[in-house]
Amino acid sequence: MKRSTPAENKALVLEAFDTLFNKRDYVAAERYWSPNYVQHSAHIEPGREGLFSLIKSIPPTLKYEPGLIVAEGEFVIVHGRFSGHGPPKNWIAADVVRIADGVLVEHWDVIEDEASRAESKSGLPMFGADFSE
Repeated sequence: MKRSTPAENKALVLEAFDTLFNKRDYVAAERYWSPNYVQHSAHIEPGREGLFSLIKSIPPTLKYEPGLIVAEGEFVIVHGRFSGHGPPKNWIAADVVRIADGVLVEHWDVIEDEASRAESKSGLPMFGADFSE
């Protein structure tokens, strides 16, 4: 079994997300996602093909911006923003992935619409230092 450090796992996830979500390079993305990928998201059909099909159905203006990323053992959590996907509000997501043998093998997520300054009861942005509006 390939062992990797938390820093290597974080780099792998960032490369994988950029390759699929921003570059839309599905052939290259296959190197990052296991053919036996397990999808726990309520928003995505099962497996690697479910994920790839979802991204193919989203407008090419989709952009993923990573924020905070943490790793421990085989797990990586990345807090990010999806914009340009069609709906009027960006999505803020916390994606949890499990890595084995150098590929993403399992995924969970929590996704919510990004609040505007007027909608934010705390007065603070959900992602980054400023509101995206």
